[in-house]
Amino acid sequence: MHVVLDSPLVVRPLAAADAMRRRWLHLLGPAARPIVRRRELRVALVFSALILLALAGALLLPLWLLLLAPIAWGVPHLIADLRYLVIRSGYHLRTRLWWFAGGPLLWVAVGGELVWGFVAAMVAAILARAELGRRLVAVVLLAAAAAAVFALGGAGDLVFSYLHNFLAIAFWWLWRPRAGRLHLLPLALLLAAAAFLLSPAALALSQALGGLAWSPASAGPDHQLWRLAPGLPPELGLRLVLLFCFSQSLHYGVWLHLVPDEDRERATPPTFRASYDFLRRDLGDVGLVVAALLTLAIAAWAVVDLAAANLGYFRMARFHGHLELVAGTLLLLERRR
Repeated sequence: MHVVLDSPLVVRPLAAADAMRRRWLHLLGPAARPIVRRRELRVALVFSALILLALAGALLLPLWLLLLAPIAWGVPHLIADLRYLVIRSGYHLRTRLWWFAGGPLLWVAVGGELVWGFVAAMVAAILARAELGRRLVAVVLLAAAAAAVFALGGAGDLVFSYLHNFLAIAFWWLWRPRAGRLHLLPLALLLAAAAFLLSPAALALSQALGGLAWSPASAGPDHQLWRLAPGLPPELGLRLVLLFCFSQSLHYGVWLHLVPDEDRERATPPTFRASYDFLRRDLGDVGLVVAALLTLAIAAWAVVDLAAANLGYFRMARFHGHLELVAGTLLLLERRR
């Protein structure tokens, strides 16, 4: 396995990517220096660029992105979830936590009602290393959220799906203390973009650009309305579809780029080869190979039946939103950075 992971087929593309980045930084000249050295500036610029790209994608190709983005980035983003929320945080070493919270999470993963994910988060709050009062407040708030999701029935699952996409933004903001105010720039841009996508102007612009006309035969606007906005008027539903496409793209971008940048001890970014070595260290060779095979399997399935592969991915990934909820509860209560 070491031979495969160190083979030229793996190492050479990483070396080529590093060479391309060095060339790009050289072309930028002196302007590249603050971007490389100042993490706050780099993250603010990259996050702002991600927001603009996600907005453009949601207006121009929303129906294709809703299907293709999970195929391309879904499994890598699940690996990032496990890497940063479980392994890098050290939560995987707390046996009692996973004995008691792992059961409800496993039940959600195999098809149980999503309210059990809130039960797992409440268990995590009880076992958190924090003051009793704060833990009790967290349990009460989580119980109220669970009751709301249960009362909404199927609509509760859908509401959680929308909110879950934005949960990654909260993790990014909480991951480490903020030394300045540059992070407010992408947050303001994010709010403006979300508000625009919910307005009639965004839907009119997308329709004028033909964004909602370009779709796979099996997943056109009616399919996405049924999946993401059932029972709502078509105009409002399509605006929510655009918002979901936008937030889903951002969700993947935050986990795959921003959180890794925030998690590093050094402010300067590592080479692609170094990032690969860090990933092998965290996942182990077996974990890395399994992740790669799973990604390739989803991609191969998508070649045969894109809509079925998309649905299959979301069934497989059903648990991960509540894994984020459990880790977020611990992060807030224990103020981990």
